[in-house]
Amino acid sequence: MAVPVAVVIVPPGILVIFSGFLVNFLQAILFVFVRPLSRSVYRKINKLIVELLCLELIWLIDWWAAIKVELHTDSETFQLMGKEHALVISNHRGDIDWLVGWVLAQRSGCLGSTIAIMRKEAKFLPIIGWPMWFSDHVFLETKWVKDELTLKSTFQRLEDFPMSFWLGLFVEGTRFTPPNLAAAQQYAASRGLPAPKNVLIPRTKGFVSAVSHMRSFVRAIYDCTVATPKNQPPPTLLRMFRGKT
Repeated sequence: MAVPVAVVIVPPGILVIFSGFLVNFLQAILFVFVRPLSRSVYRKINKLIVELLCLELIWLIDWWAAIKVELHTDSETFQLMGKEHALVISNHRGDIDWLVGWVLAQRSGCLGSTIAIMRKEAKFLPIIGWPMWFSDHVFLETKWVKDELTLKSTFQRLEDFPMSFWLGLFVEGTRFTPPNLAAAQQYAASRGLPAPKNVLIPRTKGFVSAVSHMRSFVRAIYDCTVATPKNQPPPTLLRMFRGKT
């Protein structure tokens, strides 16, 4: 994850650690003193604070590591990106897919209101996980009996979100690896489905729950597939902090 990587990489690692804890501290103050009075005001201020930290990581991928992100979409979708609530579903190629999403969100003007659905372990990580907890991110236990209730309550809280947000969901449920691909191909063969080659079989429960509970106020679903050039090593957090593409 970002924290152990940042510890050994200087100087960007020190910058992220220091500013990350500062953002955590400011968010804690807002959560205690502002959120009880007005959740809307809290979210607006929190958006600005979170963007300060997110922009540092975007600087690392954009300028420090010189990783270029290209977006391919139709003109109508491009014009609406950042101007409407959207559910963003994506594949999961590596450990910086979420950062690619942040780059697109920053270009679209909704970086501080980007929300993700992820495993609960992430919220215990300082610098990265704590800001997410303060920002309405959804943390699941991968046990549907509990997760179904968590998703429902979270979606209900998002109905009065005061600005456009993106809710990100890795529909594959896990990263793309050779063993996971083999398992997905075996599952596809047993169910008579097309055998995947570059993605995994999506899991539907989280997606169906999101659509069912947010269809009244989320106007769009963005289907995003992240791909990297085959003739280059896949980008990772470690390579990014080292300034390599």
